[in-house]
Amino acid sequence: MTDETASPQLDAAPAEQHEHSHEHEHSHEHDHNHEHDHNHEHDHDHQPGPTLNPLLTREVEVEVPADEVSKTYRTVIKRYQKLARIPGFRAGKVPESLVRSKFAKELRQEVMEALVSERFRSAITERKLQPVSEPQLLDLQLTDGQPLRFKAAFEVLPEFDVAGYETVRVEKPNVELTPEEFEGELSRMLDSQATVEPVEEERALVEGDWAEIQFRGEIKPLAQAVTEEGLSSAEPAAAPITGEDVLIEIGGKNTLPAFNDALRGTKVGQELTFEVDYPADFGDRRLAGQTVSYDVTVKAIKRKIYPERDAELAKQLGGNETWEEFETQMRERVARQKRESLESGARNKMLDELIGRYNFPVPESFVQQRVDARLERGLRALAQQGMKADDMRKLDFGRLRAAQRDEAEREVRASLVVDRIADAEKVEVSDVELDNEVLMLSIQTREPYEALRERLVQDGGMNRLREEMRREKTSSVLYEKLAS
Repeated sequence: MTDETASPQLDAAPAEQHEHSHEHEHSHEHDHNHEHDHNHEHDHDHQPGPTLNPLLTREVEVEVPADEVSKTYRTVIKRYQKLARIPGFRAGKVPESLVRSKFAKELRQEVMEALVSERFRSAITERKLQPVSEPQLLDLQLTDGQPLRFKAAFEVLPEFDVAGYETVRVEKPNVELTPEEFEGELSRMLDSQATVEPVEEERALVEGDWAEIQFRGEIKPLAQAVTEEGLSSAEPAAAPITGEDVLIEIGGKNTLPAFNDALRGTKVGQELTFEVDYPADFGDRRLAGQTVSYDVTVKAIKRKIYPERDAELAKQLGGNETWEEFETQMRERVARQKRESLESGARNKMLDELIGRYNFPVPESFVQQRVDARLERGLRALAQQGMKADDMRKLDFGRLRAAQRDEAEREVRASLVVDRIADAEKVEVSDVELDNEVLMLSIQTREPYEALRERLVQDGGMNRLREEMRREKTSSVLYEKLAS
């Protein structure tokens, strides 16, 4: 909410997804030398707040009688008279007129907070409305001796029916880990532990060897012209491509066939020239679709040496006593990762099917909260990658927010649909389940359990955690029911 002074919190018991809370602290002990703005009486305040979805926006108008406004002013003024410390006046003896002139802004703020929140709650209760966004004061008129009038706008949850969700079907993937998949993961792990060592014997390069080469490549022009001197390039020559001590795996999956064919069978010290035609979709855009003439010198032959699959390696990689124990543990981990990945994909397909069935407006406040969360995660990742704060401030946040919007809206739609289905399926999260989750978070974050729990209770995080657990639980229930 907005007001020229610090606006009162319209304490409206918003729906669970709403994550903001504000506390206001006031002190009545003022220094005599403190400068005050004497343009105190703001009879009419109006300032727009964040965008709301017009299809879900509700507005209430409230009026408080003039006598109640005056009564509240008198109550607040008496408290200030008692607490104010002003040179020349004894405690509790400060004239009302001086309190009114010196603390006009603070008096008005406290009267607002005493009347606005209470009357707003009464108005929405009477109309059976439940805000899910921070209520915005659209118009507020407050003067002592006059009625207090204000309007407040906010979003509510959309009304929609999830009838027919039970008829959605999603294919249950085969999550069994095959021997080939496990061997592939094991090979990748062993490959990461391997070292590349020089081959001492004098011999030619063979499949599986690594050639250490020096090269220079000239990109051949795509267009040529005929001149008196013969053929010449119709475009400026590209800078040559050079490399020193570059390793190329003979027969490797990332090695171009032209390099394999040219290097296979060559020996150290041998020089060769050959051309490479790069495909149009080659990763390096400078080379994509180009023909390059290479001059290459073979400087050394190397082989990749893999570690022994023994207890020493098992202890180094996983703290296991034997290689068999490590392999069993790794197999379980890889199987779990495959299952979770495939089931997550299937659940997302299920959610997409459900979202597509129901057309309803979404609260803009929810979408913006999700955009904020996604952007915060992205910035945190950039910081972990080493991006400096100064560089972050140069980012185009408008463009970044816009890029997150579609996925943020999808997440909101999914949450709203799942919440409705959770109601239909009577899914609940018990206190024991919630406490166990907090305990796991405590272990993961290394924050003492009691301190973490207290913090979550204080900032509303406990309700949000229960909310997310309920959605996850509902998603699991639905997957078991709808997947086949």
